[in-house]
Amino acid sequence: MLSHDFVRSSIELNLFFLRIMKEHLVFIEADLTQRDIHLSHIIVALRNEATNLLKTTIALANGHVSPQAVSSGEFITNYTFNAEKATEFFTGITIDKDVTNAELTIGSAGTSKINSALVDQVAALNNNAIAVTQAISNFKTSVLQDVLACRTFTHSYPLLLDHINREAQFYLRALKKIQKRVDFNLVGEAVEQEAFWNRIMGEHAKFVRGFLDPTEELLFDKAHRFGKEFDRLTIEAISLNENISRLPEVTIKSMKTTNAIRNFKQSGVEGILGCKIKIVALPLIADHILREANHYLRMLKEFDSRR
Repeated sequence: MLSHDFVRSSIELNLFFLRIMKEHLVFIEADLTQRDIHLSHIIVALRNEATNLLKTTIALANGHVSPQAVSSGEFITNYTFNAEKATEFFTGITIDKDVTNAELTIGSAGTSKINSALVDQVAALNNNAIAVTQAISNFKTSVLQDVLACRTFTHSYPLLLDHINREAQFYLRALKKIQKRVDFNLVGEAVEQEAFWNRIMGEHAKFVRGFLDPTEELLFDKAHRFGKEFDRLTIEAISLNENISRLPEVTIKSMKTTNAIRNFKQSGVEGILGCKIKIVALPLIADHILREANHYLRMLKEFDSRR
């Protein structure tokens, strides 16, 4: 992997996933009961570490991020700041919104040179991100195990706790691959990403279905249909390991459905922030899953354009 690709890939990966990791910790804390509020000090410490690493990434990012990534809406959206503000109001959990404002200034690639000092800084950032993300994953595993053993109650679904831990593990694998300077393999990457993200998108739909008020029947039915469609796409993506010739077909289908659920999620963010949807989900969760759809959509477009 060339130094330019190493720096760009590392920064884009960390800009996206470090925010995801710190927000997962907000969601876990918000769903704890009073009995387990003592876990908050662990959550706050981990969230601060992830936030500080995100700040470091932002400081390194200017001029080293692709125009596609900058414009994708995967790092922040037009709704992120207000979603953070509303979530802070509803939960009492302090969210560092200055980080979001700082991300507005990130410029795309082509304005800064790559040198050995920058490469070393990015490699150190990746190592620190690996350590923090492993600690976050260990904490998520511990919470899930306690929930499954009836030692802890949380308002988070067990599947949701497993879901966010799979995202942490996916991030860890990507970081370790980059640190080893593994060259990008289009076919292998597409198969892995589509199998992973189709499942994630399907679970998002099922979580939304479960968060909605029973009176929101139209939205419930739409979320249910998305869940079923992504279940089918996940099976198709996994089957590519046995029939890789179907990759272009599966990519196109995944792109079409991901674009549709992305629009559904955007409408959801707007509806929640505008107090027009009856739902037991924080505004930041809605923006969070919108950004994940934006990220996946960019990956799919890249796979399709480079085929």
